[in-house]
Amino acid sequence: MSSKPTDKTRILVIGALGIVFGDIGTSPLYTLKVCFSGQYAIQPAPANVLGLVSLIFWSLILVVSIKYSLFILRADDEGQGGIFAMLAGLHKKMGPKLGRKLVLAALFGSALLYGDGLITPVISVLSALEGLEMATTQAKPVVLPLACGILFALFWAQSHGTGRIGRFFGPVMVLWFSVIGFIGLLAIVHRPEILAAVDPRQAVHFFLNNGSRGFFLLGAVVLCITGCEALFADLGHFGLKPIRISWYFIALPALLCNYFGQGALLLANPQAAADPFYSLVPRTFLYPMVALATAATIIASQAIISGVFSLTRQAIQLGFFPRMRIVHTSEMAEGQVYTPDVNTMMMLAAILLALYFRQSENLADAYGIAVTGDMFITSMVFYFVTRRIWGWSRWRAAPLCLLFACLDLTYFSSCLGKIASGGWFPVAIALAIMVIMVTWWDGWKMLALKVMGLTLPLDKFMARISAAEPIRLPGTGVFLSTFHKEIPPMLLQYLIHTSALHEKLVLLSVVTADVPVVAESDRLEIHNMGREVYRVMARTGFMETPDAPRFLAQARAQGLNIDPENTKYYVGRISLVPAARRGMARWRRFLFTFMLRNAVSGSTYLNIPPAQVMEIGVQMEF
Repeated sequence: MSSKPTDKTRILVIGALGIVFGDIGTSPLYTLKVCFSGQYAIQPAPANVLGLVSLIFWSLILVVSIKYSLFILRADDEGQGGIFAMLAGLHKKMGPKLGRKLVLAALFGSALLYGDGLITPVISVLSALEGLEMATTQAKPVVLPLACGILFALFWAQSHGTGRIGRFFGPVMVLWFSVIGFIGLLAIVHRPEILAAVDPRQAVHFFLNNGSRGFFLLGAVVLCITGCEALFADLGHFGLKPIRISWYFIALPALLCNYFGQGALLLANPQAAADPFYSLVPRTFLYPMVALATAATIIASQAIISGVFSLTRQAIQLGFFPRMRIVHTSEMAEGQVYTPDVNTMMMLAAILLALYFRQSENLADAYGIAVTGDMFITSMVFYFVTRRIWGWSRWRAAPLCLLFACLDLTYFSSCLGKIASGGWFPVAIALAIMVIMVTWWDGWKMLALKVMGLTLPLDKFMARISAAEPIRLPGTGVFLSTFHKEIPPMLLQYLIHTSALHEKLVLLSVVTADVPVVAESDRLEIHNMGREVYRVMARTGFMETPDAPRFLAQARAQGLNIDPENTKYYVGRISLVPAARRGMARWRRFLFTFMLRNAVSGSTYLNIPPAQVMEIGVQMEF
């Protein structure tokens, strides 16, 4: 019996290697290569090699091993990580005092991850396939078409879910880390002087010797820590202990061995700077290594794509995105979801990116800004977590968070030189997504106030039906409601126009709680209002997908006498018409109206069978 926790931890550790560290684990494919071939490329002189390897070493230690692994991972919300989880935790503590500026910052941080989610698959697959060019120059014309084909297949396969292939992610990444660590270690044995890069003075000398060029090269070095946000975002899937074990004992040693190995090779052979990673591989094993690297990059891409799907679901649940179709791809794991619309847009954007940038080193200029910007915002939100949730004093929280912010701003500012040559892309994507989120957030709040004016307090409604004695139709009528003490306008419209109600009337409200997953014992609140009218409050977490029939089945199990087969669901459909006085800019009003018109209906979002749905339309000025 005592071995079971150990077995479970081992499984989670192996799984974390594939999902959590897929992105950061494949960064040796291109990081040093970009330093010697990118916009601010320098010569692979010994002093430069030692300085760059030192910067990589200390970036992995300070940012990933200390900031994220030791501190940020603790800023969870009931075991769930990510910037939305921190925001939900702060909302529980601060309520209305949670300022708009902090919410906007968190939204922009989450929006930056979408840009990262687009770039990661492209640069990873391109860099892996470019190893074919080391074997034969004839492979160069096929690299780009092959990369586009792999990207298409990767996104096409999303609808089938990751459950079937997910079991292979961990073992493949164990092999990957073992191989890259081993080939790096062999090179270190031949040139052990590379170990001098552990001395931080090598990094200082690098900046002194190269001036502004050395500073902007930090924007290439930052590629070694892209994917560190995955440590936090995927916390709920694996837990704190497995993530830390897989990082400190497997991923980090392997990455350090490989980076130091590449540096050792460059000390012995500066001409290897064209592709230091594949230059480490014996020519006999070059094709197998390309195959392994391609598999590893596909896994890394899968991890970030799945993360974007989960992020989208959280945003919908928290009211920052319009409803979209969400498909569960696993009966075993609630977190495995697929959003067809997002997947299609990401696939088209990724293939266009590959065709536009063509090579991994060209795309590297677009990489880094999104990650470093998100890292800074995470540090800022983390400060409020330490103060409001952990109860730290200002003098205890400020120095630590200021240190993190200084590191993040240094990396971010070093990436600003990439704006004109590709860095504009993730920033533009993030700004566009943030505009969508804020417009939906503001527009829905304004619309909710207008809808509130059309409601009727529940006690007055009960008095009305007691006096009017409307016709009672057989079966159960379920009216979806977003109100707590009022009836929805569509129910009032239904009663006015038909003078009838079902013999059993259920007002179902689905509320997203500030927790990832709601315990089943806290799921439902059922209130009998009399005259066969019931109010059912269903609570769901922001990591869950609501299911109205399941809620009613649970209500029936708790004593509510209804027949699911003889139930009709009534869903409101709001149609907006231009108002004389507008509370939003015209273009934002148009965008909100477009999103509202194209959002998935409440019945689809709540998994209600179409045959049991009736929509009631209401026109409103906006």
